Amino acid sequence: MSSRRGTSALFDSFAYLSSEQTPWNHTLVGWTGEITPAEELTPPNTPPGYRLPPLNASSAPIPFEGYEKPEEPATQHIEISKEDQAKLEWQLAHDKTCKTLPVWLHDEETSTDGSITLHDQGRWRRYAEHELYTLFHYKQNEPSDGRAAKKSFADYVQLNQKFATRILEVYKPGDIVMVHDYHLLLLPGMLRQRVPNMYISFFLHIPFPSSEFMRGLPERKQLLEGVLHSDVIGFQSYGFSRHFSSCCTRILGFPSDKYGVDAYGQKVFVKVFPIGIDAAEVEKLAFNTKIDAKVAALQELYKGKKIIVGRDRLDSVRGVPQKLMAFDRFLEAHPEWQEKVVLIQVTSPTSVEEEQEDTGNKIANKVSDLVTKINGAYGSLGFSPVQHYSQYLSQDEYLALLRVADLGLITSVRDGMNTTSLEYVVCQRDNHGPLILSEFSGTAGSLNDAIHINPWDIVGVADEINNALTMSEEKKTALHSSLYGHVTTNTMQAWSDNYVQRLLVVLKGRTRTPTPALSTNQLLSTYNAARKRLFMFDYDGTLTPIVHNPDAAIPTERVISTLEALAEDPKNAVWIISGRDQNFLGKYLGHISKLGFSAEHGSFMRFPGTTEWVNLADIIDMSWQEEVLSVFQKYCELTPGKLLLSLTKSPILTIFQGPSLSENDVL
Repeated sequence: MSSRRGTSALFDSFAYLSSEQTPWNHTLVGWTGEITPAEELTPPNTPPGYRLPPLNASSAPIPFEGYEKPEEPATQHIEISKEDQAKLEWQLAHDKTCKTLPVWLHDEETSTDGSITLHDQGRWRRYAEHELYTLFHYKQNEPSDGRAAKKSFADYVQLNQKFATRILEVYKPGDIVMVHDYHLLLLPGMLRQRVPNMYISFFLHIPFPSSEFMRGLPERKQLLEGVLHSDVIGFQSYGFSRHFSSCCTRILGFPSDKYGVDAYGQKVFVKVFPIGIDAAEVEKLAFNTKIDAKVAALQELYKGKKIIVGRDRLDSVRGVPQKLMAFDRFLEAHPEWQEKVVLIQVTSPTSVEEEQEDTGNKIANKVSDLVTKINGAYGSLGFSPVQHYSQYLSQDEYLALLRVADLGLITSVRDGMNTTSLEYVVCQRDNHGPLILSEFSGTAGSLNDAIHINPWDIVGVADEINNALTMSEEKKTALHSSLYGHVTTNTMQAWSDNYVQRLLVVLKGRTRTPTPALSTNQLLSTYNAARKRLFMFDYDGTLTPIVHNPDAAIPTERVISTLEALAEDPKNAVWIISGRDQNFLGKYLGHISKLGFSAEHGSFMRFPGTTEWVNLADIIDMSWQEEVLSVFQKYCELTPGKLLLSLTKSPILTIFQGPSLSENDVL
């Protein structure tokens, strides 16, 4: 087995929650990932132009010359026996770091011996990484006929369903389920549907877009409704949380405020939890004699030069081209720095499928062209101002590079929590190098003493590079001291504890169980089996959305045609229950003769197949109102300044408050 690189802070959190440092009995439920035959050295989705090194090498993958796309391998069909499944499950269940239950993603078994066949394993990530990852990073795909997207969304639904089934196999009442990231947006709703009183939280580790972008996604409502079945929803920054709440209001019509969203009969709390790193462990790994030797070698190699360090994945949101263009502008505008500063840029391949082919090649080619241009303009036979390494670094090399830097440069054009910036701060414990950080990174909201830049402002970034390199030692020390204090205090452990504690506070204050999502399959099976069916629909908020102007709540043609189809079935009795008056309901729905109506909260009724409205106040004994009126009249006389203005002759009692009535005076 091999682990996927990236999201180290998240996996450190899993290990922490599973350790003896916490009181929790923690179990990780996760996908096995793509499985390949053991004899293959190259893992699935290895980016074009990369290969694995020999097994005894210290780092991987290493780039070939150029970025030519290799031939597409034939689709593999891998069969895994029941015995092999059991072996892997036992191994993961007894893992010393974290007890893990694997989710097997495959089509339904057709074999009788329990074996499964895996093929096109990338399909399970396709919708999340092609549609969601790109959109959440403010990029919209080219329009298509929708058939491929519909198929990939069906796989996405199936992925979430398999996770739900796997979780329920081990779930016990009282367990807390913590769902992570954009691959599982539907999972909270699926779990709530099966176990209405389950404790569920959701955390998104990438940005969340504004409603203008989210509205362009065809499945936007299903995704928002799915995640809203959580008790607490966490984001990396305040801006992401506000975008989510705004989407729920503008797209779903749910009221929202600074605390969260009102949905399904409860408040869904939306909170900000900036994730941290295991600062103590990073510091322990970064400062030892082995790393000291590598730092000394780098200092000797670039003796007399300021070192700027950048380390990013090679995808469209990390801003590597913008960084190189800013560095080009810096050398042009400040010729005194030429041959006195070097940018060491490490780019590792992205794990996102959507970024690995055409987009990845375009960015790689652009980066290569920019590096060649800068080195050609400002370099010499013995020196290149840009040292670009397209490879994974070993842990020791990476930490040594962060320690030796005079300046950290991060120019993401859209990013969640950038842990490189946090690790850089820890590794600069002795050197105090400034940190230039994109304002579009989720980390920017936490690291206030970093130098915030707009990566699209090339001139501005170039000026800030010069300012950082010429900064006084006193100022550098003051800025780093503040950053170091924040990073070493707001650690991964603190994030895990705060997140769980906040969830417990919310759960303790729960007074009612949220309404679970309606099971479409159960509804259809019950509907088909029933001999008689009664449908009662509210008007505002059900047949039409809630709007500021009540007269603008007009049913759509689709709603009308659906009501007509339901009413035509002789097994169905369809009623509209509303506070609207009979004239309004008759105007927009009265032409459907087989509908029943209850208007003005039950005061007037029109039975199916008739056109006459029945006033229930004329046929129901209303003598009880005299007794109620005398009680209210008595207390009005005993309360100075209060006046009972009217009592309607209907089943609804209406009381008007006097001008001086306060909250404490309400009867």
